Amino acid sequence: MANPFYTAEHEAYREVVRRFVEKEIEPYAHEWDEAGGFPRVLYEKAAAIGLLGLGFPEEYGGTEVDNFMWIVAVQELARAGAGGVAASLKSNSIGAPPIARAGRPEFKARVLPQILSGKKISALAITEPSGGSDVANLRTSARRDGDTYVVNGEKTFITSGMRADFITTAVRTGGPGSEGVSLLVIEGNAPGLSRTPLKKMGWWASDTATLHFDNCRVPTGNLLGEEGSGFKIIMRNFNSERLTMAAGCTAAARVCLEEAMDYAKQRHTFGKPLAQHQVIRHKLVDMAQRVAASQAMLEMLAWRLDQGESPIAEICMLKNQATQTMAFCASEAVQIFGGAGYMRGIKVERIYRDVKVNAIGGGSEEIMKDLASRQMGL
Repeated sequence: MANPFYTAEHEAYREVVRRFVEKEIEPYAHEWDEAGGFPRVLYEKAAAIGLLGLGFPEEYGGTEVDNFMWIVAVQELARAGAGGVAASLKSNSIGAPPIARAGRPEFKARVLPQILSGKKISALAITEPSGGSDVANLRTSARRDGDTYVVNGEKTFITSGMRADFITTAVRTGGPGSEGVSLLVIEGNAPGLSRTPLKKMGWWASDTATLHFDNCRVPTGNLLGEEGSGFKIIMRNFNSERLTMAAGCTAAARVCLEEAMDYAKQRHTFGKPLAQHQVIRHKLVDMAQRVAASQAMLEMLAWRLDQGESPIAEICMLKNQATQTMAFCASEAVQIFGGAGYMRGIKVERIYRDVKVNAIGGGSEEIMKDLASRQMGL
């Protein structure tokens, strides 16, 4: 039965992205993971099929689409089982939307075409060593001095932090609390900016960094919106970021299911295929059930967002549902593979390593529950 949420246009683009992933990512996923990075030219290749411009205005080289087109792209990227590559390619999807929404016209005209064409890389810098996800209490300061801001402080766990050319950065321009937070785009060659690479449990192919600002000077024209409006812009960004993460996690869980099913049909134990053992069949059904539930929740919320709703509580719960589904399916897939699942170089092993970053990034499970409960009036 056809899925009512996807049109022929969605399915046509699905094939485009699938071919891109099969040709440009999947054959190199293990190599890039071991190398700790991938060629920068991949951004331009992704831009050539419209991947980097999805959801952005056409005047800057983007394509305005619904949430289902974005889900198609994210879930096809996940088929490679290369979370680090997908995370880096998608860093513009969290770094650049605030520019498109709140940047000055001349700034957008200069910056966005470079990002959407893959020639430049965008990143988002919110998290700090002392504050984690506590955005309202961030410490990185920006003091106005003539036609520049002087920025001091640190950001950490920044995806694409080493490579980024445009870093959308949360800074404190005013007093304490959320009303003192602003957003500045700090360019990669800004004086006073230095970067330290970080090594991680998973997402090996994605560069992650701590950023250091030491009297870093930034033009006032790089301010997004007005001073003090940064917190609201950041909060708006979180809805799409969490939907994206949920889509990717659900797709990664499906990859684990498909890989485990194929392996269970081919692998023979005690004289018969692994899939003919009842305990294995039950594991696969449990995985399939959770993937189906997560996908259904994802698509219903995507539809509601496209109708103009803002179901914040449900999106928080979806993010937890999807990350928990990914964790369950990755664990069960490795268990079904047995010793083979513990060896580097296969999809289920890479996905298993990527589980925790999804449960933490974009707001941890605990924060998601707290936000959802508040939205529910509890």
